Amino acid sequence: MENSQGGASHSESLLFLTDDQLRKGIEAMFFAYRGFTADPDRILEGMDYGRAHHRALHFIHRSPGTTVNNLLAILGVTKQSLNRVLRGLIEDDLVESRVGRSDKRERHLFLTKKGAELERSLSDAQRARMRAAYRAAGPGAVQGFRQVLEAMMDEQARRQYQSLKENAQ
Repeated sequence: MENSQGGASHSESLLFLTDDQLRKGIEAMFFAYRGFTADPDRILEGMDYGRAHHRALHFIHRSPGTTVNNLLAILGVTKQSLNRVLRGLIEDDLVESRVGRSDKRERHLFLTKKGAELERSLSDAQRARMRAAYRAAGPGAVQGFRQVLEAMMDEQARRQYQSLKENAQ
């Protein structure tokens, strides 16, 4: 397919990316991720919390009452790792764990007021960075970026992501 100047169309040229172009994309993702996590990392630094705590707070906020098993599936971590994270968040009064009403073996997770405040400060920092990047890139790039991210997800992650999108608040 040729464009009006006789060259390959933009969409066709994207189908034949060189290893160098792919490497540049991979490196851009590494540096973008570093920037995306830098602000929350600074906030959490003095609290002895890390990215695992941030992710737990994010998804508990996103789905109040989520079960520990659901959070395990979303985060893709071991029970031991998640229990260590949750234990600290519960001890520090950021997360509340409630026994399930229908199944007493289930634990449902909720942010406390203090946890919601911390989650908001972490998310505000990331939203500001995303908002600025989206504005700079423009609407077409935003849509393309989302498509690339979704295409990179494996099938299980895509189902979890779609479920979160469908249950948007």
